Amino acid sequence: MGPIEVAVEPAIRAIRVTKTFGPRVALRGVNLNVLPGERIALLGPNGAGKTTLIRVLALLTRPTSGAIAIAGFDASSDAQEIRSRIGVCLHDSLLYQDLSVVENLRFFGRLYRVRDLDARMGTVLERLDLARFADRRVRHLSRGQRQRSSLARALIHDPPVLLLDEPETGQDQASLERMQIELTSSSSRTVVFATHQPSQAVSLATHVLLLDGGRARDLGAADALEPGDVQRALLTVSG
Repeated sequence: MGPIEVAVEPAIRAIRVTKTFGPRVALRGVNLNVLPGERIALLGPNGAGKTTLIRVLALLTRPTSGAIAIAGFDASSDAQEIRSRIGVCLHDSLLYQDLSVVENLRFFGRLYRVRDLDARMGTVLERLDLARFADRRVRHLSRGQRQRSSLARALIHDPPVLLLDEPETGQDQASLERMQIELTSSSSRTVVFATHQPSQAVSLATHVLLLDGGRARDLGAADALEPGDVQRALLTVSG
């Protein structure tokens, strides 16, 4: 007898997801089937639906129609289970501006009941080059430092699924490299991230999707693409 094939439960599944804001259609029947350990880059021009899709997957906004499941849990009935298993990093840092970086991490770490919290905070701060800013209030950080602090908050409970909206914003090359190392450090972690940078998509993702007018088009495996291929596809939909 040959080996028995075992079906792998998708880490993220979206079925015909739509989202409208009044007369404006942001998402038009988007389907996703993301396996554990995959890293999906979402590219597209402004208004293509990237941020909306990230927010819908993060349960920060309800889809107008369609179904979503994260880590095997149905978004319509198991939202609390899903929120404990995802990390979210958006343009809005979701951090408390008058607290320091470490105070924010301690607050969210306790919220998620992280074990050995001090050790976990130290690890995340060091990996994202934030240790020297740990006692600085968030409102006094640069744009790039706030973005890395937001990523630290998203990672504090070591979630199996990460949802990121343009995490490269404001980062210098050294910070980008640290971030890439962290996001690819776990072979089981699933990452979906929106980006405007074709080079970032190809270097960080395992698969690339192009959003255009709320529709998703599969560009294929990232290791079979060059940044120029992605750039041309992006320019085509951008006009």
